[in-house]
Amino acid sequence: MTRSTVHVTLAIRWATRTGAPRGPRRYGASVASGPAVDAFATEAGRLTEIISGVDDAALDRASPCPPWTVRELLCHVRIGVGRVPSMLAEPEPEPSPGPLTHAPGYYRPDQRFSPAVNDDRIATAQRAARAAGPAPALARDLDQAWRDAWALMRGAPQGRVVRTRHGDRMLLTEFARTRVLELAVHGLDLAAGLDRPPWLTDAAAAVVEELVLPAGSARLLDEAGWDRPTLVAMATGRLPFRPSDSALMERHGLRRLALG
Repeated sequence: MTRSTVHVTLAIRWATRTGAPRGPRRYGASVASGPAVDAFATEAGRLTEIISGVDDAALDRASPCPPWTVRELLCHVRIGVGRVPSMLAEPEPEPSPGPLTHAPGYYRPDQRFSPAVNDDRIATAQRAARAAGPAPALARDLDQAWRDAWALMRGAPQGRVVRTRHGDRMLLTEFARTRVLELAVHGLDLAAGLDRPPWLTDAAAAVVEELVLPAGSARLLDEAGWDRPTLVAMATGRLPFRPSDSALMERHGLRRLALG
């Protein structure tokens, strides 16, 4: 893959021109704060801005995540955003032996990506899409959902532990990193399905890069000549690797995450 092909495929430079809703950048010590919490709002806000201008015909296109349509994929993203309020509505889980799960550990290849769980994940999004109503209603629902989740994250105590639907005990701030990754990578998928340039924000890209390249991404970006959306797309399987790409990523410490 040449650099020009990458730029044509993803329209990379467009992504850096986009804005996003701006929220507080610093919070008191009594709330869950950090780059992932901020990036969640930035990326979700940008997604809502894009989807607000999309009609039903566009939402009914096939997505790059078969068998979902764009509408069904968007509902999957909406469901993921809604995990935060449901978790925080539950009592904090009791301490148990063993360490807390960190964000990379959430993406381990176990039963959460089994055929049965994947089938349920697909069907749940399809049911949500059938019940979602027309495009404007879906956009409004997504907008309200991420704002509710963000407000709850900002109001949660530092050190708040949650339990995921897979049984993981995680710091809320670690779970927030998984929500940013979902918004970022499925944002690339939605952009492809809508035949639009990617809108990945720098804030979300930074969170994803930290997850997949714990040693840092700056040297890789410079050596490969990629922009950030290209790197995220490559590292999460949205673009195919050439042997030379794979060797380059491995040399820079690529952490491969299990993404359903």
